[in-house]
Amino acid sequence: MKSLLVLGGARSGKSRYAQARSEEIPGKLAYVATAQALDEEMADRIARHRADRNALWHTIEAPFDLADAISSAAQEADAILVDCLTLWLSNLILAGADIEVAGDILCQTVATCGVPIALVSNEVGLGIVPDNALARTFRDAAGRLNQKLAGEIAEVVLVTAGLPLRIKPG
Repeated sequence: MKSLLVLGGARSGKSRYAQARSEEIPGKLAYVATAQALDEEMADRIARHRADRNALWHTIEAPFDLADAISSAAQEADAILVDCLTLWLSNLILAGADIEVAGDILCQTVATCGVPIALVSNEVGLGIVPDNALARTFRDAAGRLNQKLAGEIAEVVLVTAGLPLRIKPG
């Protein structure tokens, strides 16, 4: 695995799949987490994700500075897992950041990352058109980011109902 983008819907098994693929790589593993525990439910989700990882994993919290976290992790780890890009994108949108620039920087960082990297992202463009401007902005930004990364990354997998479907290479 050089670089891997794992897409899927909510609770599709994409994180589990990306973690299993990353754990195939021997050595130290870095888990770059983008979630923020802003409420009790999210704190519980984060705790469950941590419990699912063994002692080989070192967790780096990066709700905003994802490119820097990846670059730092690449200095120490033999493989990196980023989970998840859509939470990171939400954080940036709500903070008023320039998401196009952040996406470009992320793509460049991933392309030059010296260790295998797996990125997890939700596929949010398969449903109905959202009824509000913020949700449409998010959906469109997530779709553009996924497309941009898929163009840079060696392998893209869509996970549905826990089943991986290889998209790239075909």
